[in-house]
Amino acid sequence: MQWCDPFTILHLQYYCGTASHGLFYELSSVDDLLKCEKWIRDDDNGSEESKATWWLKRLIGRTKKVAIDWPFPFVEGKLSVLTLSAGLEGYHVNVDGRHITSFPYRTGFTLEDATGLSLNGDIDVHSVFAASLPTSHPSFAPQRHLDLSDTWKAPPIPEGPVEMFIGILSAGNHFAERMAVRKSWMQHKLIKSSKVVVRFFVALHARKEVNIEVKREAEFFGDIVIVPYMDNYDLVVLKTVAICEYGVRTVSAKYIMKGDDDTFVRVDAIIAEAKKVPESRSLYIGNINYYHKPLRSGKWAVTYEEWPEEDYPPYANGPGYIISSDIANSVLSDFEKHKLRLFKMEDVSMGMWVEKFNSSRPVEYVHSLKFCQFGA
Repeated sequence: MQWCDPFTILHLQYYCGTASHGLFYELSSVDDLLKCEKWIRDDDNGSEESKATWWLKRLIGRTKKVAIDWPFPFVEGKLSVLTLSAGLEGYHVNVDGRHITSFPYRTGFTLEDATGLSLNGDIDVHSVFAASLPTSHPSFAPQRHLDLSDTWKAPPIPEGPVEMFIGILSAGNHFAERMAVRKSWMQHKLIKSSKVVVRFFVALHARKEVNIEVKREAEFFGDIVIVPYMDNYDLVVLKTVAICEYGVRTVSAKYIMKGDDDTFVRVDAIIAEAKKVPESRSLYIGNINYYHKPLRSGKWAVTYEEWPEEDYPPYANGPGYIISSDIANSVLSDFEKHKLRLFKMEDVSMGMWVEKFNSSRPVEYVHSLKFCQFGA
């Protein structure tokens, strides 16, 4: 790859640091790598002020040169090899074998959602080599992942009440994940007989072509509820409200379960777990966390404006939990009256709503390690 003026990169590097603490200090890390490395030009003979020092003085008024760490990696007019790799916490950029910068993933982002790479700016690309990538992501070729067979269509909704409604959170481009669910645990006899009803809840995708494919998928399989807003991590909680609404008003379910599209549900086992609680009692079942504190830094940081309390209420982990229909009705009622407190972490939100309900009517909290999120 051929790079343009290296001082544009240096200018950008300034903003990676914390301005109040100086240019190259107090830098946070991603996967134990600095967000921005420090460097100098390797063609400065010290006889006159380098462009790098000039830029620094212009930007922040410094009179001293930055301490030398290693030579500046970009040379105008020469080819460089840029390597972009994905870690646990974010992306990492290396040039000619040296680490340059790292970017943390945005909150709520999962690597599987990445479908492409674009380069902008004054740069000439000589060649590209990709390793460890799928040959075709489902969002680019959903027809390869969707098995349009009547076998996988959702059975009709019964006229009377159902035992349980399971709402599954899914992203628009998760065609393969939804198909895997249809072909596995959604084939359970309780679902095929409509005693248990399952629906995917999908928000609008940023790419128009994905939305078109989701609409076609929904029309064919009949198991997708499209919620009318752009998909965003901070708005996932609205899908949970939609699950409550569907569970009590569309199918009139006794129990309502929330799950994710990478969750495998043992339908008979979760119903048996729910039936252990007397029908006269309100229930909240899952892998419940007690006395958890908000993280104030890092990828999942929560500000004091978002959550001023020092502790979260007891809440069940998001991949799967069950509530009774009276709790779902209460959530929906408060939402329609604009009294429902919303928080970006939907599982914590449900814990908060159940806690409020519990203050007026006792709720049976059932902590079960059977609701696990770490595989079989």
